Amino acid sequence: MTDRQTAPETVEESRLTAVLLTVAALGWASAMLWSARATITSRADAIMEVTSTAYALPGAVSACLAAGAAVALLALTLISGRRPLGATTRFAVATGAGLLVGLAAAATMITINTAGSMYAIVGGTVAAAATIGGALAGLRMPAVVAGATAASVGVFLIGFVLNLFQEPVLEIFGAGDTESSANAAQWFSYSQAALSGLAAGLIAYMMVRRVRRRTGGDLRWPMYALAGAGPGILLVVAELLSRTAGAQVLELAGKVSELEQAVQQMLSTARLNNGLIVLFAGTLTALFAVGRSMTPADDEDETEDTTAPDSPAAAPSSASD
Repeated sequence: MTDRQTAPETVEESRLTAVLLTVAALGWASAMLWSARATITSRADAIMEVTSTAYALPGAVSACLAAGAAVALLALTLISGRRPLGATTRFAVATGAGLLVGLAAAATMITINTAGSMYAIVGGTVAAAATIGGALAGLRMPAVVAGATAASVGVFLIGFVLNLFQEPVLEIFGAGDTESSANAAQWFSYSQAALSGLAAGLIAYMMVRRVRRRTGGDLRWPMYALAGAGPGILLVVAELLSRTAGAQVLELAGKVSELEQAVQQMLSTARLNNGLIVLFAGTLTALFAVGRSMTPADDEDETEDTTAPDSPAAAPSSASD
């Protein structure tokens, strides 16, 4: 039996994979933070600045979660290549790497305006997100962490591309008057979440499947399911962080007007539903992919059993006189 140290799920990722994931995740986080900062600082009045911050917070939080996990995975890969790490040291290194990413992300937001508390709250929220992402990467499942991180970046890219073509897609869904536009937007959101979950499951499956080629052993199916669920878990955690650590920012935006409060509540519910759909769709897709890759057991064992020397069927028949 394979012991814990050589189990396939504990094998570290290659340096190239860790570097590519880090570049992609940091690029995503940088783009979200830069976009948020640019949007916020371009507002002429305080009210628009507050609402813009509330809109930008969840996206920045989810990106920082992935970035913290990717950087922590890279740090663990580089250090483990020189000497093995115990569970406590591994967790400390991963959490520390995520914290460094969080501090850099927090500085981007806090320096917008150091006079008030709003941007300090935003900075603290994104710092907490990156630290949590790093801590999660400390789990001794490098392939699962890599698969979930890669799938999260894939979900972001799909959302980015679909939003570029949002208007023609909404027209396909029948957008017209106010009611039909609302229905079309809802269908667009559900379709985006389902497509993102499908992509998440496939990307996670392909990333985790690489362990089989590298080690000759395969991971158990729950590991595939966990990797496929990773992007959805990230989105749900990001929403929970936005509602808790960043609650004051969302509440402040809701006080602008009753309409803005209703919009914030609607968006918050939509983000949570989106995350749950991605979670379940990603999990099921990864499981279906694992099932499709399974081949029926060869009949050789059964043949060998029926033709064993001590079986009656295998005994030579007596020659009749």
